[in-house]
Amino acid sequence: MQVILRQIDDSIIRRIDTSDLISIMEINMKTLPEHYSDYFYESLLAELPEAFLIAQKGSINIGYIMSKSEFGFSNFKKLGFVKKAHLVSVAVLEQFRNNGIGSALVEESIKAVQDKQCDEFYLEVRCSNNKAVKLYERLGFIIKQRHRAYYRDGEDAYMMAIEF
Repeated sequence: MQVILRQIDDSIIRRIDTSDLISIMEINMKTLPEHYSDYFYESLLAELPEAFLIAQKGSINIGYIMSKSEFGFSNFKKLGFVKKAHLVSVAVLEQFRNNGIGSALVEESIKAVQDKQCDEFYLEVRCSNNKAVKLYERLGFIIKQRHRAYYRDGEDAYMMAIEF
């Protein structure tokens, strides 16, 4: 049984299951220049299923978010070693953007990683992606670093993080 985490107009957000993986890979291929192996998607689903979510409009999958958890040095505390979540990828098909779907996916993922007792949540975002940067800032993320030539095409990324 699939549990609806949130409804936005006629769209829903829920956890994914393995039958959604092909659709998620297709959304990724259509919307983002970074692509991953089948195994990578499967491993993230196995590791942190609570934060691997999909948005649907009717029977059409229109967006997703996937994250993983890890232990590492804090983005906020000097010499702090913490459990943190990494937002690996979030995407919404272009024709379904600007309707709150991306925000809702991130908000539900934040809830999921907090429930898993993560101390922080971080992500990388293209410096040129002003809409995404503003969205993350609105949700409480702070720009912590700039990674030079982070992406394959040479573009820089902001590393943004939120502390719980």
